[in-house]
Amino acid sequence: MNFLSTVIFNNTIQTWLLAVLVTVLLFGVFRVARKVLVNRACKLAAKTATDVDDFLCELLEDLRSFFLLGLAVLLSSRVLVLSTDVRGVIRVVFIILALLQGGFLASKLLMCLINKQAGREAESQSATLKTIGRFLTGLVWAIVIVMALDSIPGIEVSTLVTTMGITGIAVAFAIQNILSDLFAALSITFDQPFAVGDVIVVDDLIGTVERIGLKSTRVRSLSGEQLIFSNSDLLSSRIRNFQQMDRRRVVLKFGVTYQTPHEKLQVIPAMVEHVIAGREKITFDRAHFTGFGDSTLDFEVVYWVENSDYGFFMDMQQDIDLKLMKRFEEENIEFAYPTQTVFLEKGN
Repeated sequence: MNFLSTVIFNNTIQTWLLAVLVTVLLFGVFRVARKVLVNRACKLAAKTATDVDDFLCELLEDLRSFFLLGLAVLLSSRVLVLSTDVRGVIRVVFIILALLQGGFLASKLLMCLINKQAGREAESQSATLKTIGRFLTGLVWAIVIVMALDSIPGIEVSTLVTTMGITGIAVAFAIQNILSDLFAALSITFDQPFAVGDVIVVDDLIGTVERIGLKSTRVRSLSGEQLIFSNSDLLSSRIRNFQQMDRRRVVLKFGVTYQTPHEKLQVIPAMVEHVIAGREKITFDRAHFTGFGDSTLDFEVVYWVENSDYGFFMDMQQDIDLKLMKRFEEENIEFAYPTQTVFLEKGN
């Protein structure tokens, strides 16, 4: 018993053994508690359709043993008589361990969100998202390292942060175009104004999106060549996305000759409606006599093609135009074309 009463660093051997026992017990309790919580969280996650509980389960699984051990040591140190400096060291070590654990949790959460979004995207966008995820993960760990250094007494990080800030500004100015395209790629990925496979029109250029990269987007034009747009320029342009179109509005204008009798002019709208209405995936809107042209009596017809496919749209338009021509021929109604009539007056 005299051995246990021996004082080492202001504490008896018995007190040191008690502190070690408390540390081991707390560490074991923390590990068991983590395992129980993970099992229950995963069972609940399997019964729900939401992803929040799945994230929680993965975060609980990512609680590292070094953090649990550090927490156990911090709590068990309360039974010891320690100097202020020693307690300060224990506190600093625990803060560093907690920051490392926070870095792992933040990285895990970030990559879970990135991988979930990447799973919904095409291969090229998925690669872009994962690259952005790695960049953001590096940023998280840079912040963790700076905070860890700041927690150590005697280390002044303000100079380091200032230097990093100045360097970051200089680098940002040097690669501002690349950064602009990078953030544009991030905006395209999350906002999704278009996706791989969509047919888009940018100014007077039209094509199918093939790849969305970190710096540029590649579009295959209708004539076969590849168009390359920088992401920032693309987002600053007015983009028309035909892939998101559910129906097409068609405005058909034509004119008949001034020699067309009034009776036939009256039945032309009904005649046009009869040709268009009743077709599959075609919705007739209106047909009207709109006015007097220089050499034509003008009509305007509006109908909707309930299909986004361009080939189907052209087929329907061609068929309707041909049927109208045939119907007008049967009724002896002539389409007008630019003409001039010259009247000559014979003098005495």
